[in-house]
Amino acid sequence: MVVKRTDFKSILPFLPPLTPQQSASSSSSLAWPNHQVTDALQQLAQGPTQSRVNSGERLFAAISRIRGSLPLSSKDRLAKSTAVGFAKFFSEMVSEEQSRRWFEDVVPKMGDLVLRLPALLEAHYRECDSVVSGVSTGLRLLEPQQPGIVFLSQLIAALLSCSFFCLFPTLNRKAKRMKAINMDQIFSSLHDSYHAKQENKLKCITHYFERICSSRPSNYVSYERKVLSPEQNPSVVPLPSTDFWANSAAPLCEFKIFPTGKIEHHPPGSLEVDFADEYIGGLVLTKGCVQEEIRFMMNPELIVAMLFMPSMSENEAIEMDGAERFSNYRGYNASFQYTGDYIDRRGVDALRRRVSRVIAIDALRRAGTKQYQSEFLLREVNKAFCGFLDHSEYLQHQQTVPGCNGGIVTGNWGCGIFGGDPQIKSMIQWVSASQASRPFVSYYTFGLDKVKNLDQVVEWIVSQKWTVGDLWNKLVEYGVQRDSIKKIGFFSYLLPSLKEESASSKHRRGSDAEGDSRGRGRGRFKK
Repeated sequence: MVVKRTDFKSILPFLPPLTPQQSASSSSSLAWPNHQVTDALQQLAQGPTQSRVNSGERLFAAISRIRGSLPLSSKDRLAKSTAVGFAKFFSEMVSEEQSRRWFEDVVPKMGDLVLRLPALLEAHYRECDSVVSGVSTGLRLLEPQQPGIVFLSQLIAALLSCSFFCLFPTLNRKAKRMKAINMDQIFSSLHDSYHAKQENKLKCITHYFERICSSRPSNYVSYERKVLSPEQNPSVVPLPSTDFWANSAAPLCEFKIFPTGKIEHHPPGSLEVDFADEYIGGLVLTKGCVQEEIRFMMNPELIVAMLFMPSMSENEAIEMDGAERFSNYRGYNASFQYTGDYIDRRGVDALRRRVSRVIAIDALRRAGTKQYQSEFLLREVNKAFCGFLDHSEYLQHQQTVPGCNGGIVTGNWGCGIFGGDPQIKSMIQWVSASQASRPFVSYYTFGLDKVKNLDQVVEWIVSQKWTVGDLWNKLVEYGVQRDSIKKIGFFSYLLPSLKEESASSKHRRGSDAEGDSRGRGRGRFKK
């Protein structure tokens, strides 16, 4: 019985208000709390001839009626200009033909998905115990410091439709360190603080609904909280100490360098790094539009993680496998623009997940000079290691990790607004990936001047046959000596022959897309 399940009880306060209902078989089932809600959703599902919902203004009026029939707190209010944003988007920002198709074809199917949310939840809980043998995969609150995984399928579209219709309660989320998941703020921003990137983010979201309402995905997406335990716990991977890293004899893996290109365009099968906020998704449903937010717009199924994933602690990471990409784009931040449909041709794995693997790791904020101190070097290397390690493989093989099939695809993690040093961050990620037995790191520099000599540094380190411990110790040594060596960069500290160019230099590396420096194979996680 769903209502008695511990996993369901943990997530119930964060779902749109639902109630148990006694069925003819004397077992409790889930239902919307009253007929006003079901009547409104049924009307919406019948299309504009019955619902009269044929504009953004009328859609928001219907949403308001549904919300008014739900037992939400009077303090659970939407952003002040949400109504104006809905009206403006569908009347001014999409064509008349697109708007007509949206209200005739898409909104009714979204209404039907929301109407069937109770039944979809029941189906999910009937099936979740058999997805992975011996593993709990049911939808639940994945609490901090509690490793666990959730598998979702068709329920994803219903949950995202609830988000679009702004039906989730919000007041209890802050106490659990979770961001709001309703989409009212992004609509409200179209009026309160308009920027083209917000309009284009909404075009990505509406395109997702157009696609799934014409052909509903049936594959799974998994969402996993990964934890390194600071205490002895046989069921959780231990948190490495400074001594562990200093004494590691693991060899460094292959390190490939790409001056151009995008992480998401890398061939499938590897783990692609999300330069994350500690709150998964960051500002995707508000004003943000950098690496993490753009990835969530391209793959909106990632947004669902925000529903049940509290913020990450320093010893945690979040892995999301199987999310399909639906949209193309160009630009970044202020220049971001939706450019049309994307057909994701990646295959599926044995668990019916698309071969799309994203690992969210949040870098040190306001890094400044503290990022060179051993305490914070340890924080960063453990954060990346937590994300890069296959925890189940590690535990299954009793602290010896076999070589993983997929490498790490990354770039200048934490080097934007967080203020990270890309020379340090590139080396930290190499150390972490090698210790996690990843076969390679594919590093996209995005043309950043500070890492223009990365290929030479990698080639030299490989020629020295350094281990993970050797490179780690050099990073710590640099941090200790940095103030006394005129604060030169790590690359020049390592190779004095490298003459770092001034910021005004016009020199750029050649167009070869892949560095050819290679490491020495796979590492082992040894105590």
